Amino acid sequence: MRQLFFTLILAAVATSGQGQSNRIQLTHQEAQKRVEVTVDGKPFTAYIYPGPAVLKKPVLYPIRSAGGNFITRGWPMDPRPGERIDHPHHVGMWFNYGDVNGHDFWNNSTAVGPEHKGPFGTIVHTGVKSMKSGKDKAEVVVTADWLDKDNKVMLQETTTFEFRGTADSRTIDRITTLKAADKDVLFKDNKEGMIALRLARQLEQPSTKPEVFTDAQGVATKVPVLDNAGVTGMYHSSEGVEGDAVWGTRGKWMNLTGVVNEEPVSVVLLDHPQNVGYPTYWHARGYGLFAANPLGPAVFTDGKAPAMNYTLPAGKSVTFRYRLLIQSGKTSDKFISQQVAGFGR
Repeated sequence: MRQLFFTLILAAVATSGQGQSNRIQLTHQEAQKRVEVTVDGKPFTAYIYPGPAVLKKPVLYPIRSAGGNFITRGWPMDPRPGERIDHPHHVGMWFNYGDVNGHDFWNNSTAVGPEHKGPFGTIVHTGVKSMKSGKDKAEVVVTADWLDKDNKVMLQETTTFEFRGTADSRTIDRITTLKAADKDVLFKDNKEGMIALRLARQLEQPSTKPEVFTDAQGVATKVPVLDNAGVTGMYHSSEGVEGDAVWGTRGKWMNLTGVVNEEPVSVVLLDHPQNVGYPTYWHARGYGLFAANPLGPAVFTDGKAPAMNYTLPAGKSVTFRYRLLIQSGKTSDKFISQQVAGFGR
């Protein structure tokens, strides 16, 4: 009996110590269809997969800084005062594309209007393959199917998310492998892609005039001027391009700086040297869309560069790697370059 007692005590101590060592904690809430990510007990983000009746793809939502402030927009999931309510398909951080064998995965949402003709594709979560919390890093591997308009699988996706956090930073690595099913898959040269975030209002660039943005189908969306109080965003690329001028340019990384609830932050998206089309083109807009798209050289250069029209043969795979760094305080180009060197290994 005494031996059993001491065995239970030792097991309890070991379990307690293991829990304390797992600073980056993952919790799969299967009923809510989400995997929560915390750093030292503080909410960081969640991988959510509510299904096509709510979202047409799984996303990371919401995403917070080390200071606990949201860097992603709340609408349409959790609206906040003063936010823009355009582009309902912009939710959290996602990965998809605007023309995959003629199917639009980018614009698909429950609020899609008759002006969008389709056909639309849907990305459906199929499983959590593995999940591991840790002291310095947590990792979850998930799978999904890219379905055509007839719910037939076009692509099988396997994505590894790696989460890290310090007292003043949060990092997400996304490594996504796409495998073509029984047919070749054509990613037609298109500006609507590929990894993207929709940012909190404070991280938008102050707008001075109304804008109209047209998607790849020619559908126009009006983006009005709003009250710019507290709106502080500014883009800065690895090539030294700034502001709205970054759209359609190429770069190894993009840094968006701003202040959210008095917390200065840098939101940096890094491309990886092994990615197709490296260095990526930036589909980054001042109204809050922050996206990297390596597959649309012709559309981003008004035809000056030849169309890529990337084709993935049946049964073959391609992998895309990206890092999102959310750094509290100001971030120098030298610091970001060090991040690039570490990520590129």
